[in-house]
Amino acid sequence: MTPLKTIIIDDERPARIELRGLLRQFDFIEICGEAANAAQALKLVKEHHPHLLFLDIEMPGRNGFELLESLPLPHPHVVFTTAFDAFAIRAFEVNALDYLMKPVDPKRLEKALEKVRLHPPAGATRGARERLRVRRLREGVD
Repeated sequence: MTPLKTIIIDDERPARIELRGLLRQFDFIEICGEAANAAQALKLVKEHHPHLLFLDIEMPGRNGFELLESLPLPHPHVVFTTAFDAFAIRAFEVNALDYLMKPVDPKRLEKALEKVRLHPPAGATRGARERLRVRRLREGVD
């Protein structure tokens, strides 16, 4: 299966390291970059055209919502990772796939990634989307 290109965006280096470690167990996730702020993230998104973002909200400079507003369409799937529950409603208003509280619980991460598998990103290639669909069928998800 073709991995989904993923970028981790968080101003806290320990949080990026922790999430990267948790994501290693998922063979369909390819981390193609990490960013500590919105400016770095925008550059990585333009360079890699990711399918999935793990995005913190509170960051110096532009926050996660402001970053999303500046991204070219189509947007990749977004899973917010934050220490604040106050932004959850707004996150889903901007079509976030999920909202994870820090520190990220591995079981919640697994559920968030299951949503990614059930709803392949629009930017995924036809081949990757088909492989995701076949995998879901084999696992009895469809």
